[in-house]
Amino acid sequence: MINFENAIEIQNLTKKYDGFLLDAINFHVPKGSIMGFIGQNGAGKTTTIKALLNIIKFDTGKINILGMDSIQNEIEIKKQIAVVFDELPFQDIFNAKQIARILCDVFPEWNNQVYENYLERFQLPKKKKIGQFSKGMKMKLQIATALSHNAKLLIMDEATTGLDPVVRNEILDIFLEYLQDENHSIFMSSHITSDLEKIADSVTFIDKGKILISGYKDEILEQHGMMKCSKKDYQQIDKNDMISARLTDFGAEIMIADKIAMQKKYAGLLLEPTSLEEIMLFYVNRSKKEWS
Repeated sequence: MINFENAIEIQNLTKKYDGFLLDAINFHVPKGSIMGFIGQNGAGKTTTIKALLNIIKFDTGKINILGMDSIQNEIEIKKQIAVVFDELPFQDIFNAKQIARILCDVFPEWNNQVYENYLERFQLPKKKKIGQFSKGMKMKLQIATALSHNAKLLIMDEATTGLDPVVRNEILDIFLEYLQDENHSIFMSSHITSDLEKIADSVTFIDKGKILISGYKDEILEQHGMMKCSKKDYQQIDKNDMISARLTDFGAEIMIADKIAMQKKYAGLLLEPTSLEEIMLFYVNRSKKEWS
């Protein structure tokens, strides 16, 4: 049953390549929110996004976007979404003004005044060929086009990778403004977890084609914790209580997924807050259990 409160719903999505399997993944993106899609390079983020956009055919599963079937309603969906990739999809010979003329014929709700406002805000020249733009300018141009046709959903694939912190912060602020309209949603794949920690409402971790965690960011951060102890104390810890442990010359750092229960069970040990980056790192190493 379709939940119209979700901007994206993915159910049992499977795609098999030689050497890679997107393994029956499930998650949803609540409407009016930003979801961070987190994972290492090669984890399955881009494959998932390509399946969302019907760029690749998936083997099994179902995808609903804005309450519509992603395959049956592909044309209608693509009128109402915007996509930003890490590489500019426009040819270098065009300038910003020419791109507007092209896109006004593509999107029924293209708003040239909004586009011009973004060009001015981002200090992007209208007549300079985009082949002469820096990486940051190209990304700003993509975002300007993405936000100028009244899109209800913004899908981003590693869009802030390679940008300097000043440009990244400027772009993140734009996203938060976009979310002021509760009908707008963002699905943002990235391995820059610090960006997602700033702005995401929820996060989904993917590794080797499997979803490890999906839920509200604050709840995930609240539930998880970093336990630090000596090597001697580490020997007393039940391995089933931890995601994985990083061993050092001085002791052990242990990622745990139930902070309240572990505080009671191991009352004498130091338990600290953690970050999305640390959570991702310790989950990625979960099969080793111990690593350094």
